[in-house]
Amino acid sequence: MTGCTTGKTADGAATSRAPAAASQSSAPQSPPPPSSAAPPAPGSLVPELDESKQPKTAAEARELLARIVITEDAFGPDVVRRTPFEGRPGRWPVLDEGCVWQTTGLPADVLATSTRHFEIPAGNGHGRVQINATVTVHHDRTESGWETARAMEEVLRCPDQTLREGENLKGLLGTAIHQGEQMNNWSEDAFSEFGTYVGPQGGEPQRYYWYQAQFGPVTVAIAAMNAEGFKDETLSNLVVQGNSRMIAQAKQALGKAAR
Repeated sequence: MTGCTTGKTADGAATSRAPAAASQSSAPQSPPPPSSAAPPAPGSLVPELDESKQPKTAAEARELLARIVITEDAFGPDVVRRTPFEGRPGRWPVLDEGCVWQTTGLPADVLATSTRHFEIPAGNGHGRVQINATVTVHHDRTESGWETARAMEEVLRCPDQTLREGENLKGLLGTAIHQGEQMNNWSEDAFSEFGTYVGPQGGEPQRYYWYQAQFGPVTVAIAAMNAEGFKDETLSNLVVQGNSRMIAQAKQALGKAAR
């Protein structure tokens, strides 16, 4: 997941996981995710997917993206837009065999993807905090499920990863939680990743977060890299806040209306 500086690309492309490329890795392959989900259980915050609303073309997927992507108001007054604000369209991150992030064109299973870049400027005793928000639209939930499943495989294969020269992620750990597991009643699939970021300026390693959630053909993710003097707990709360806003908008756009 994942704007190289916080979202795992080499040149500012849209950030997410790359299922088409990841299939070439030597990591153990996960079993295929289910192609359909059961109706929501009582008390679940996950509506039933309305498959008639799934986009069928790249143009339709871009229209859906526009309904899901967030702006800085999703995080609160301290977060502002970073320059550049939008990631490069039509690009996809790939973790190569040497655990270095590269970019390529969109794989066949991705209709559209978008990443926006934010920051909390340095001040009040802390450095600059960086946040990325990514939305990816696939053809169906099987493809989006594979994206989430292979995110875990990438962590197992490469707990240490290179974003670009002088920028590295270290000691990554990942957790996948399916709907109904460990109180996940808010998404069909969820994946979280934690580790430390080591930047070109040196200094102490800082906390790195990646939170990803899935509903139907859509995955949403927030990546964040902390800075000296800023509380990890505060940043974690912002990551959850942004992710929750995007998955709620995905469910609103694609879920069946309540009866």
